[in-house]
Amino acid sequence: MRVVPLLTATVAILAGLAVPATAQSKPTDTTHTRPIEVRRDRPDPRLPVVVRKSGEALIDLNVSAPGTDWASKGAESAVVSVSVDNRYVTDLVVSGSQRLHRQLALGRLTAGVHQLRLHFAAERSAAPSKSVVVDTLKVSTHAQGTPDNLVLRYAPVVYGRNLAALGTPYQNATTDTPLIAWHDSVPAATPGHTKLTYSVVWSNEDGGTNTPALMARWGRTTDIEWIYSVEVDANGDRVEGSDTYQAPDHQTLHFTGKYENDHALLQTCTSNNNMCDTVDDPMRFFLSYLPTLPAGEAREYLMDANPWTYEIMAKEMLRESKIEAPSATTPTTPEVSDQRNYLYAVVKKTTQPANAGSSWVGVALGVRLVSGETVYLSNHVDPTWSIQRDDPAATTVELPAGTTADDIAEVTAHRVVVGTDTGATVHVTAIKRGFLLGQNYLPQQSFLTWNGDVTLNSTTTSAVLWHR
Repeated sequence: MRVVPLLTATVAILAGLAVPATAQSKPTDTTHTRPIEVRRDRPDPRLPVVVRKSGEALIDLNVSAPGTDWASKGAESAVVSVSVDNRYVTDLVVSGSQRLHRQLALGRLTAGVHQLRLHFAAERSAAPSKSVVVDTLKVSTHAQGTPDNLVLRYAPVVYGRNLAALGTPYQNATTDTPLIAWHDSVPAATPGHTKLTYSVVWSNEDGGTNTPALMARWGRTTDIEWIYSVEVDANGDRVEGSDTYQAPDHQTLHFTGKYENDHALLQTCTSNNNMCDTVDDPMRFFLSYLPTLPAGEAREYLMDANPWTYEIMAKEMLRESKIEAPSATTPTTPEVSDQRNYLYAVVKKTTQPANAGSSWVGVALGVRLVSGETVYLSNHVDPTWSIQRDDPAATTVELPAGTTADDIAEVTAHRVVVGTDTGATVHVTAIKRGFLLGQNYLPQQSFLTWNGDVTLNSTTTSAVLWHR
């Protein structure tokens, strides 16, 4: 993930923090490090913010919410609503007593003094939650004419989900919450134009692909979707009518909704986190889309760069009873067990001819342990759960509880036919990473990488990629 560069303009947070005289004339980061407690039973903290140069603003926070736990029903999270100059900008869902770094957008701020307000949204927070602790806070702006400004200028605002079938308000405070976001930037068909696409990682999807298939085909139970795309011209202006969004049933529709400055307003309106371009939910999420995906990396790379997303992912599965009972746990059944029982891998492959239609050739990863000859397969012997796509693709292999990296003897690739054999040849060329989750549900050090060229066809249907 791209590291945020030296900021074009800097905003000083002045809540009890003296600004050095040199900072008045030379833009440097000024970080507020004295803890700020946003409490249910106290007035909202209000912080003066000095913007030295107009631009699109971001806020970085290190936050925790004592007494909350994403795995515990009724104690999931505390919600802070962020406002600038009494303009409601975004909600931040905070879970757990461990400090996490989050980056949000604030929209366009003009040069001058502004007031940042942090409000404990009691009606959106779990009843036992009392406060959110902010122990580092920084606001930065990216001035017009910079590449980062262009990305942030058109980033969408996503309103919360309020499906009647779920029967509860403020649904994203307890389920399928937006975690992180990023953008892709590529040349458009018109010379000098750029196409920007914005994507979000949610903690899960209540509808859509079932949980075992998510683990096998996508290597996670989070939901990752592109949500909005727009073309901008050489001057950085939106090409009218060019913006689209991912609508229900994964349709691509032209955006006809409202804008806030240049920010399209969307709303999560399906149980699998597709968008609508009319908004009516009281919650809204303005994530930072500044990160981007390095070339040749799977989308899960951004989860790896934010390892806490795996912990939230696993805890939602536990709370929503999508994990099989420990007494019934076995890697031979397709039901998802404790997510610490899986190898998380990314495989790179190409299929010739490329997969298309209802018949196709996929790949499953297999793992054999030093203790036996059983090969545990990522697709649980379901052909449709094999990896169809040729992008670097994440998958998981369920292993016996307690398996460690040292227990893994070899990793194999298996050609899987769905429907009629198309005769396709698969070249497997890399395993880009492989790790297990620790006891805290965070990724352990990757111990598995491999590069080569193994050919799978109708004659050679499996091969060893890596062995100890």
